[in-house]
Amino acid sequence: MQKNELTIRIGGELMNFSRPRIMAILNATPDSFYSGSRLLIEDEDACAESIGKAAWEKLEAGADILDVGGYSTRPGAPEVSPEEEWRRLRIALSGIRTLCGAEVAVSVDTFRADIAEKCVSEFNVQIINDIAGGTLDERMFQTVADLKVAYVLMHTRGTPQTMTGLTDYEDVSREVLSDLAFKADKLHTLGVADVILDPGFGFAKSVEGNFRLLDELPEFVKLGMPVLAGLSRKSMIWRTLGISPEESLNGTTALNMVALLKGADILRVHDVKEARECVELFIKLQQKDA
Repeated sequence: MQKNELTIRIGGELMNFSRPRIMAILNATPDSFYSGSRLLIEDEDACAESIGKAAWEKLEAGADILDVGGYSTRPGAPEVSPEEEWRRLRIALSGIRTLCGAEVAVSVDTFRADIAEKCVSEFNVQIINDIAGGTLDERMFQTVADLKVAYVLMHTRGTPQTMTGLTDYEDVSREVLSDLAFKADKLHTLGVADVILDPGFGFAKSVEGNFRLLDELPEFVKLGMPVLAGLSRKSMIWRTLGISPEESLNGTTALNMVALLKGADILRVHDVKEARECVELFIKLQQKDA
């Protein structure tokens, strides 16, 4: 399937991938691994307004999708109760819908089916971004099918609390690809039409495993579904360069271009302007080749 034929349904609209899309990260959390992405503050009204303004700025900078999370899934992150996750998401989504409108494409980063249901029913969320790929809530696949929303199917092992000890693979690309293909087939059988594949960079992968996945990203593209690359400020960058997440923008941009050249359809990023520029240069390069 050609890139210009790939589509997902976002609410009542079709999003095509004739050009790569940008998914902007909005963390309604106090402890996400990159301190610059933390948007949670105590006063709920002020928090909703602050997140809404941050979302608008990301749209203005070129984001196609807003990805909102209320549970930090960085390695070793503490557990967050469903009640607290929903409280954070409710505040964030209220601000986004108030300031950005009802039709803006919004994804919610959650592995809990009940949370997914609430976000879709109360805030017209069009995409569920499940870092667990259905492994942490057995109801998730059927729930997404019932909700008739798009679904980001990501690969990981274990939980945020245990995944750093689960990075051994005989062949990381083959095993991740097989897992995603099997689950995508199950989702399609249930009636989920719009599946986005995410190899899960940084989730139960070693630094070497992450680079192997990136190099072999074209194998994921062959499955005929949009492929998402979430490389932004990840440890594969800052550990390799001996720097911090705060210093990893340049490395992120470099790997985002590699991901585009390898076939990624969506870049999930903290820094939208830089990602948009990367996409524009990639498009210019493709036009030259044409």
